[in-house]
Amino acid sequence: MPPDLAKCLDYRNLNTLWAAVAVETLARLGLTTAIICPGSRSTPLTVALAQHPQIEAIPILDERSAAFFALGCAKRLGLPTALVCTSGTAGANFYPAVIEASESNVPLLLLTADRPPELRDCASGQTIDQQKLFGHFPRWYAELALPATAQLAYLRQTVIQAWTRSRWPQPGPVHLNCPFRDPLPPLSDPTLPLPHLDEAAFFAAVRPPTLPQPQSELPWDVWQACDRGLIIAGPTEVTNPERYCQAVSQLAKHLGWPVLAEGLSPLRNHQSLNPHLITTYDILLRHPPAALQPDCVLQLGPLPTSKPLRQWLAAIQPRRWILHPYATNLDPLHGPAQHLPAAVAPPRTPPGPPRGSAFLQTWLHRDRTLRHRLNACLTGITHRFEGKAAWLLSQHLPPQTPVFIANSMSVREVETFWQANDRRLQPYFSRGANGIDGTLSTALGIAHRSRPSVLLTGDLAFLHDTNGLLFTKQLVGHLTVVLINNSGGGIFEMLPIAQFEPPFEQYFAMPQAVDLAALCGAYGVEHVLIQDWSQFVGCVETLPQSSMRLLEVRCDRKQDARWRQQVLLDLAKAVSNR
Repeated sequence: MPPDLAKCLDYRNLNTLWAAVAVETLARLGLTTAIICPGSRSTPLTVALAQHPQIEAIPILDERSAAFFALGCAKRLGLPTALVCTSGTAGANFYPAVIEASESNVPLLLLTADRPPELRDCASGQTIDQQKLFGHFPRWYAELALPATAQLAYLRQTVIQAWTRSRWPQPGPVHLNCPFRDPLPPLSDPTLPLPHLDEAAFFAAVRPPTLPQPQSELPWDVWQACDRGLIIAGPTEVTNPERYCQAVSQLAKHLGWPVLAEGLSPLRNHQSLNPHLITTYDILLRHPPAALQPDCVLQLGPLPTSKPLRQWLAAIQPRRWILHPYATNLDPLHGPAQHLPAAVAPPRTPPGPPRGSAFLQTWLHRDRTLRHRLNACLTGITHRFEGKAAWLLSQHLPPQTPVFIANSMSVREVETFWQANDRRLQPYFSRGANGIDGTLSTALGIAHRSRPSVLLTGDLAFLHDTNGLLFTKQLVGHLTVVLINNSGGGIFEMLPIAQFEPPFEQYFAMPQAVDLAALCGAYGVEHVLIQDWSQFVGCVETLPQSSMRLLEVRCDRKQDARWRQQVLLDLAKAVSNR
């Protein structure tokens, strides 16, 4: 915001001025969204954020839900979202979202209000030790000084540091603990004359920072000499999906390598940009032929979720390069891998004619064959098989729809069944810590002030975050929840523990019998019980523009688990033996 448009600071008392300086600094750095949880000690921050014309301040009751909502907003915006709470255990409820933000490199700015030092450790109400409350997960931590007129410049510069550290050198959460003495409300205090700042001069140097991009020399000569190379594109959230897909496409054409694209990568939704795209690897590698084995692997970001892919790589141990801009170990296989700290970018040298090889053609032929057989198989399924929901979503959602994919079985259904398409759908996910907590709230944060959006989730992940429903009346935009209701944790049906009954059903599957229609009714959310696939397609082809609705797809998790184990292996064997 230009200096001549500076918002007048609040000079009613020392706390209002202090909070106003902090918030004005954040607004000039680029803050547009702040999530406010209720409480008294945070009053100065709440008032300053609520009255700033450039910031949307959103009140959310439950701190855990609020933190995940902020996570979703930050994913959508690609910028930090501020998160404010009062003193005591309020901030502790941020912890799961802080961990996810840290593990998945999402910028958050955590502002926890606190009592002053003299009211700590003396049985003063709503007070705990908030020093480094979130352990080592924040990228940076500081406790602000108590408000003082002589320290306003220090406050401004500390806030700039916090904003910068949330974005660079590795994005993630930053925690500022903010102590305040009384008076907390914006009461005028004539006994304490406050200096009126020259606001234009005071904020003149506050600008969104320009962040350097990590670069690394890439071993082009080694890659170009390899005729049996493979690109593996893992889960990726980017603000410009088309640019990312074009860069990967140019890389693949330059090298002549196939691209195994995770269902959480935007590559699957920009199919025509990349003729080397492989999407059936999760099935193919359940019975892998030797003809598919690479000598070199270029891994873009984290590995895909696929267990067959990971087991195959662990068994064959190819030389691997991991391209990722941050200093994070992305090799759970502990193989012969080298980290290259750089973002995905097209080759710097002008590409020659597109390269090809017998190895590339082998991958493409088997992928096409398996995709044809899989599509024929899924087309013939009339019962409510949960994998078919992901398959249909990839073909029928409106173009450019943001899709948040829950953890547990949903992410695996997407990896196995999400069809390559040109609908430019934008996937979102929380694969940092891979937890099911905060699923609905994160999806609502993505949907807020965005295109009509979709959440694909299981029943337990949804029920774990039902307090997210408290926000539905404030949602600006629309969210359709596609809820696969298989009465429990379907992912556990895929594990060896499923053979042990008891205790499997009670302690692992944890079947639930919540009346989802009644639950939705209590919050004023539209509920639709899906009877057949034609009804499902009709519901997702056109999305409403406002409010929230839930499409309940009731499935049989045991029947679906048997289908996966039998049919997918049979498909892999049939293609492998050709």
